[in-house]
Amino acid sequence: MLRPVEPTDPRAPAYRVPWQVCRDDLAHPVVSNRSGEPADFVRIFHDDPADRASTQLWGQVLPGERMEVCLCSADLDEVVVTIAWFRPHDGLEYVWRFVV
Repeated sequence: MLRPVEPTDPRAPAYRVPWQVCRDDLAHPVVSNRSGEPADFVRIFHDDPADRASTQLWGQVLPGERMEVCLCSADLDEVVVTIAWFRPHDGLEYVWRFVV
């Protein structure tokens, strides 16, 4: 039998992804932390024909900080970039993906 699922805290707002991507140069998109809190242990993953898989370790990204992703050897029509990070507030790991 189906039953409604009760939210644990109906007043808690959804967590907004902190990243904004500037795609002015598709081979070097710039990722900005647009939130008011730092993102911890930030990692960037994407497939790279030269390396099979590429990982960039950014560490902590502060609010307003901008970081460049190098996709020079990637197929820009096929590449999917994955960002993984932890929030200091709750210690949970989050993952977000984008394409150029």
